[in-house]
Amino acid sequence: MERKQLEKSRENFDSILLESIDQALLLLGENAKSAVLFHLATKFAISRQNIPDRIEDFSEALEQIFGRGAQQLEILTMKILNQKIDCTFYWDGPNWLIPDLTFAKYVRMLQIWCEDSEKNVRIEVGLNLEEQQEKQNK
Repeated sequence: MERKQLEKSRENFDSILLESIDQALLLLGENAKSAVLFHLATKFAISRQNIPDRIEDFSEALEQIFGRGAQQLEILTMKILNQKIDCTFYWDGPNWLIPDLTFAKYVRMLQIWCEDSEKNVRIEVGLNLEEQQEKQNK
C-alpha cells in the first residue's frame, strides 16, 4: 500500500475509533462524557485527538477513572467499532488466552485489518464457540 493511502486509511480508522468512543461515553450522558474527556486531558494528558495514538494509555486511564467498570466501556466501544467497520471477531482459541486480548490489542488488530485495503473478506474470530454452535443448531 502506498504511504499516502496508508495514512488516509489510518486517519479514517482513527476517526471511526473516536466516533465509537464518543458513542460509548455518550451512553453515560453528555455531561459525564464531557467530564471524562476533560479528566483525560487534564489528569492524564490525553486529548481526544491523541486517543488513537495512545490507546494503551487511554485504556489505563479509563481503568483508573472507572475501575473494573472500564471494561464495560471498552466492550461497548468494541461493539460500536465493529458495527461501523462491518467486522465481526470470534475467538477460536483456548479460553485461557482470552484475558490476554486487551482492548488496546483488539483496537490495534482492527486497525491493521482495516489498513489492508486489498482485503475484501470479513474476519470472524469466535469468543464463545459453544454459543455459536448452539445458534447454528437451532
